Amino acid sequence: MSISSQPRKVRKRLFNAPLHQRWKLLTAKLSEDLQKEHGIKRLPVRTGDTVKILRGDWRGHEGKVVEVDLKRVRIYVEGVTIKKADGTPRYYPIHPSKVIITKLGEVDEVRRKIIERKRGGSQ
Repeated sequence: MSISSQPRKVRKRLFNAPLHQRWKLLTAKLSEDLQKEHGIKRLPVRTGDTVKILRGDWRGHEGKVVEVDLKRVRIYVEGVTIKKADGTPRYYPIHPSKVIITKLGEVDEVRRKIIERKRGGSQ
């Protein structure tokens, strides 16, 4: 069975993807020193990671990831807020491809296995 290249079918597959497959959509580049340290270029963003925003109105802002929204494929960064009409602040959603991970949060056993698998077990 071949995978379609029709834009409507690709979009449909993207929008209807189950949550356990959406983690692949949340990958962001690692900073150069993290790339050298771990031997990989990209990792899925997690709550607790420190990221630097590279695009948009918040370019250059660095902060911790407060929340990850799998359904909308967006992340929320500490300090990146806008005011609602009633004056209360809310986090501004950012696409993970527009950030770079500068510092990893907690590297637990699951994440360590992901890094090892992506590295190919060479180091």
